[in-house]
Amino acid sequence: QVQLVESGGGLVQIGGSLRLSCAASGRTFSSYTMGWFRQAPGKEREFVGAITGSGGTTYYADSVKGRFTISRDNAKNMVVLQMNRLKPEDTAVYYCAARNTRVLDIAAGYGYWGQGTQVTVAS
Repeated sequence: QVQLVESGGGLVQIGGSLRLSCAASGRTFSSYTMGWFRQAPGKEREFVGAITGSGGTTYYADSVKGRFTISRDNAKNMVVLQMNRLKPEDTAVYYCAARNTRVLDIAAGYGYWGQGTQVTVAS
């Protein structure tokens, strides 16, 4: 079992930066692949990116590649989503998620979710 709590959302200007954090409970944090997802009003939830348990591999959606960076600190049970050069279309509720299942699709198989944090990019 793992519990996730996101923080760091807010209002930012176009082109600005924001750093989201996700704090996880549990003693086996390093065994979980951690993902970030987002959901804009009226749209389906979409995959943003993920990082493997060791932190050695990251994955990103094409829409954020080159602008967003995911990192983790297993000693602190923390994963971070650094978002740069933000655009209005990045406005959404951002969710942290965890999985410890071996699913080929990096955007699937997440059984644990945080409550979400709102990111608004002002146009």
